[in-house]
Amino acid sequence: MGDATGTVSPEALDALAQLQEGNARYVASASTLRITDADRRNAVEGQNPIAVILGCSDSRVPTEVVFDQGVGELFVIRVAGNIVQPSQIGSVEFAAQNFGTRLVVVLGHTLCGAIDATINELTRPAGNASRNLASIVSRIAPSVQPLIREYEDRDTLVHEAVRANVRYSADALRHGSDIIESLVQDHGLLIVGAEYSLETGIVDFFDGLPEA
Repeated sequence: MGDATGTVSPEALDALAQLQEGNARYVASASTLRITDADRRNAVEGQNPIAVILGCSDSRVPTEVVFDQGVGELFVIRVAGNIVQPSQIGSVEFAAQNFGTRLVVVLGHTLCGAIDATINELTRPAGNASRNLASIVSRIAPSVQPLIREYEDRDTLVHEAVRANVRYSADALRHGSDIIESLVQDHGLLIVGAEYSLETGIVDFFDGLPEA
């Protein structure tokens, strides 16, 4: 569990329940996601997202579909490896301050290519990655490096590294700015980590959950 200080807001708990229920519908092939012309027109009036999702850019993880949520219901930030940089922190601040969103989910996924690339770079560096790709690897590396000596099996290493990177990113958000720390402490913002299974479609919320 990551550290989650302060009292979690009812809005955060309700949003978490909605995401869990939506994912259960998705897994059961019982999605209710039907976007109508009225939905599109209503979105022009503004947005009130129930959660911020910081997820990986992987095309196999369609965020709104995975959680069975419609237009205006999720504030989605996507970047390879679900890493945290100033732009992601600023985006979380923006949603929480302007829309009152009280749940942030860092969403990793199984078989993550960014994790695989980071492991390759740490174990047998090629030295020919672009500066921009190297910046992604450098953000993931601190969470992966300690695991390389611990897990010899590649599949196990990737699995553990995905989760370690989610925890690392969630902690980076929790302590990424005075604004976010204040939102957590004084306004009930909840930041949790989760992993989406490409194999089953299930989202496992495993980091930062409040005590039952």
